[in-house]
Amino acid sequence: MGRGFEIVSKYKDLDIVLPKRKTQLSAGYDISAAKDAIVQPGKVVLVETGIKAYMEPDEYLGIHIRSGLAVKHGLSLINGQGIIDADYYNNPDNEGHILIAVINHGSEPVVISQGSRIAQGIFYKYLKADADFVEGVRAGGLGSTGL
Repeated sequence: MGRGFEIVSKYKDLDIVLPKRKTQLSAGYDISAAKDAIVQPGKVVLVETGIKAYMEPDEYLGIHIRSGLAVKHGLSLINGQGIIDADYYNNPDNEGHILIAVINHGSEPVVISQGSRIAQGIFYKYLKADADFVEGVRAGGLGSTGL
C-alpha cells in the first residue's frame, strides 16, 4: 500500500494542496488549512485540512503543530500530538478526514487562513507488545475507538 496523502471527496472542488516536505532533510510534511478558521483565546477549534492519509498497517501519522504558530501565536494541539491510525483512512464516518485540534493559549483571537500551513505530519513505525491480540475493527471517525 505504501504511504501518502489524498484529498477527501467532498473537498475535491476546493484548492487543496497535498502535504509535502519543504527541504531534502525535512521529516514533516506540511499540512495546510482547507478553510478559514478563527481560534478564540482559550478555545479549541477543529481546523479542516481536506486531506486523508494512507499507510502501512504498522504505521501511524503523527501530527505536530508548526513551531511558528506555537511561538508567534501561542497555538498548540489540544492533545499534544495527533495520532492518525492506519485504519482511520476511508473510515465510514468521515472518509479519514484529518482535523487538526488547535487551542489558543494567548489573549487575542488567531486567524488561520485557507492554505496556511498549520501542522506537520510525520509517518512513524510502531511496535506491538508480546501476545498482542485485538479483535476490534474501526467503525467510525474522530474519537470512535473510545466509544
